[in-house]
Amino acid sequence: MTPTTTSQKDERKFEDARKAILERAALLICEQGYEGTSMQQIAVSCGLTKAGLYHYVESKEELLADIMGWGMDIFEEQVLTPVQGIEDPLLRLEECMRRNVLLCTRGWSREITVILHEHQTLRNAAGRTINARKKKYVAFLEQSFREAIARKLVRPEVDPTIAAFSFLGTVLWIYKWFRKDGRLTDEQVADGMVDTFFNGIRPLERSAR
Repeated sequence: MTPTTTSQKDERKFEDARKAILERAALLICEQGYEGTSMQQIAVSCGLTKAGLYHYVESKEELLADIMGWGMDIFEEQVLTPVQGIEDPLLRLEECMRRNVLLCTRGWSREITVILHEHQTLRNAAGRTINARKKKYVAFLEQSFREAIARKLVRPEVDPTIAAFSFLGTVLWIYKWFRKDGRLTDEQVADGMVDTFFNGIRPLERSAR
């Protein structure tokens, strides 16, 4: 085995261990909040000493920033990137909402929930980076609504900014009330939210169909 191969294996092992730490930390922060979660608790949850935890992360703030960055990576990969190639702006928005709802209700929701809960906690450069990535999503929604209005797929009196933030409010609050063991499946919730939201902004003759 060459030194390069050994180095690559060690790097993969380090990154796998770090990812496992992010997962455990995200779960704890989700349950207890950022301020209510200590590095000692995270270390114990990961089967590490506190000193061992600091081998993988330099600070609690760095840990939160990495969880948020990871959550945004997941969001962009599973929601934003797949819908950008959809030519019809209304279909693009509908698929975007559906994917966003499912992301918030399925296995990756811990990281997304941390972003929602703790979005004002990071006030450093990392926080500004996360906020810039969020604003990119808002701009994407606003532009898609503008296109839909221009094509008369949405009522002309609908304001793109109000529509974009209404969209976000509808989707991002779901973690507060959705229960996996509840009456509705995540698919039913996603389809129902898309139907309710977009039938409210379509031109009346289209909504009536």
